[in-house]
Amino acid sequence: MPWKNGGGATTEICVHPPGAGLGNFGWRASMATVARDGPLSVFAGVDRTLTLLAGGGLQLVIGDASPVVLGCGSAPLSFPADVPTRSALTGAPVTDLNVMTRRGVWRHTVMQLAFEGGEMQVSEQQTTATCALWWCHQGSVEIAGCGGSVRLGPQDAWLVENLPPTARRVVPMGAAALFRIDLDESPASGYRV
Repeated sequence: MPWKNGGGATTEICVHPPGAGLGNFGWRASMATVARDGPLSVFAGVDRTLTLLAGGGLQLVIGDASPVVLGCGSAPLSFPADVPTRSALTGAPVTDLNVMTRRGVWRHTVMQLAFEGGEMQVSEQQTTATCALWWCHQGSVEIAGCGGSVRLGPQDAWLVENLPPTARRVVPMGAAALFRIDLDESPASGYRV
């Protein structure tokens, strides 16, 4: 779908509530390619986290703050989506993961898990979030825990809602890149669509 500001296109991974548009989502996860310099879309009352997935680097100037440069392997960067932000490529076009939540309604954290392959690597993941969106960017993984297991391949997503505090065991099938996006509804939001 086109960006809100018309400067590019994005692939929506998951949105809540289902079918929500850019003006009424509670939370949203998407992937986009940035091929040229320009402003990021502004979303009033929304918090955003960007993680670079591929390509060269991306410099962001968020409001009046000093520039921040994201590269592949950089930690996810969280900032308000309603503060004017300019982006500039520092190399080849980039692909990013963009997670947004409506402030005061939902909050999120983004965790990136990278597995190099070779020796078996198992990751024990504990979350207290009420919802978790697992998204496999590259490779494949098996995620097991209470209630069974699921296998995710490249670009697969798995949304688990209404979670009690939960432990999950992540087993990669070789080299893999996986994201866990924890989502919590703000207690006093009363948000319903």
